[in-house]
Amino acid sequence: MSAKKTPSSRLITERPRQLLRAASIWSAFSGVLWPVQAALIAWVIQGWAAGGIGAAGWAAAAGFALLGLLRATADRVAGRRAFAAADLVVAAERKVLLDRESLRSDRAVSSADLAALLSEKLALLMPYVSRYRPAMARVMVLPLLYLALTASLSWAAALVLLLAGPLIPVFMALVGMAAKEASARQMVEIGDMNTLLIDRIAALPDIRILDATEKSRADFAALAEGVRRRTMVVLRVAFLSSTLLELFSAIGVAMVAVYVGFSLLGEITFGTYGAPLTLGEGVFILLLAPEFFQPLRDLAAAWHDKAAAEAVAEELEARASRVAAQVLGAGARVDRLGGPATLEMTGVRVRRGGLVRAMPDLSVAAGESVALRGPSGTGKSTLLDLAAGLLRPEAGQITVAGRPLDDDSADGWRARLAFVPQSVHVPDVTLRDFLDPHGQGADLAAALDKARAGSIVAALPEGLDTRLGETGAGVSGGEARRLLLARAFLTGADVILADEPTADLDTGTAGEIIAALVALAEAGRTVIVATHDMRLAAAMGRVIELEGAA
Repeated sequence: MSAKKTPSSRLITERPRQLLRAASIWSAFSGVLWPVQAALIAWVIQGWAAGGIGAAGWAAAAGFALLGLLRATADRVAGRRAFAAADLVVAAERKVLLDRESLRSDRAVSSADLAALLSEKLALLMPYVSRYRPAMARVMVLPLLYLALTASLSWAAALVLLLAGPLIPVFMALVGMAAKEASARQMVEIGDMNTLLIDRIAALPDIRILDATEKSRADFAALAEGVRRRTMVVLRVAFLSSTLLELFSAIGVAMVAVYVGFSLLGEITFGTYGAPLTLGEGVFILLLAPEFFQPLRDLAAAWHDKAAAEAVAEELEARASRVAAQVLGAGARVDRLGGPATLEMTGVRVRRGGLVRAMPDLSVAAGESVALRGPSGTGKSTLLDLAAGLLRPEAGQITVAGRPLDDDSADGWRARLAFVPQSVHVPDVTLRDFLDPHGQGADLAAALDKARAGSIVAALPEGLDTRLGETGAGVSGGEARRLLLARAFLTGADVILADEPTADLDTGTAGEIIAALVALAEAGRTVIVATHDMRLAAAMGRVIELEGAA
């Protein structure tokens, strides 16, 4: 989406557009009925002033009530269609965002920013679609209709409306630029606060240990104050635009009322087409004048919704256009890729940090255990990401199980993998479901023993039925890695990729990890580890030394 396009040019697809078209038609239809009601009122007043209209007045009242009921029904249908369209737009954009971001492997992106975008920021599209778009449709039809009807009775009254009406869009455009900038700044502040909140929640144990509670509270209070200030700026701009609109509409209605009043008194004799205004015609014009400005008032009330939606759309565009490492495949659950558990890389280049870097060639046979060693920055973790299809190469060839690793084969290849990262994300499920996610009824105890993780389960309050949660329910980093290795035994993964599995661990815990990896290698699994640990490297069948920055 081009930065010059409105949010509707990309976010509103065919089905929401159909619903919005229906909502606009119903909303405009409701507005078209008002001149008929106004004509009934003017006719009744004219008749009463002339000496009474008898039973016809009751018929006019019934017609007015019936038209009012019809207008209320049309407004309700329009509102339901507009809300349905808004709901579809937000749901579709949320799905697109989740599908795209779930296949990224860019660790530099804050999950808090993404969470804020998926929740409160995308929700800002709702009022834009449900309020601003129908209001824009009404503005295109109703003021012109009311102006034409007014001009048919008095060109002077129509001229007043014509002069006052255009001032509103002009000032709305000027205020809209400030509103858009204020909304964008507010969203940045909200993103920063969400990032801090998620970071502090994840670090709660460390904060307590370091007695940094007050410092964390002060940081959060400072950011919250920033959000409050930005929100007040946005509200101030919104109230300013509404006040300006009310001022111009009030001036316009007052000038029409003055003209009609003096015309009926005979003080003003121009502005009509020969004959002076009658009482009924004057009342009709007075009833139309406020409704001439009402669509413009509705549009101004929703003008801030457009500014907020444009800020959200620009953030969505920035994410969509951002160059980021893309995961191979669709991330779907498929059958395992057949063939031997081999891996070969030749002439591979990857994009990291905006630069294209060359990777060393690599060849691993089925059942082989390999340690990748080298200083930080030599590409150990990147090689593992490439081997798992978590990083799309810019050039070169990666072959797994005898076939190229691409979008067609990546999901099947990953079905054979067990990946042990440095930072283990633990889902909010029971340990039993974590170890055996597909409910295959495998021998959990045996797998835990092979991974040297039996004591971890024994120490948990509810054993295998303990819900781990994102904080791990007290499970340390080393223990979480052993649990992942236990899951590798259970799922029958024949390729194990481990990224610094013994980093930041004490000697005893690191020894348990090494023993579990050796047990997997002895079971015939292909094991590839990236490590600085000399003990772990020595336990593998082969060591590949990496040199130079990758």
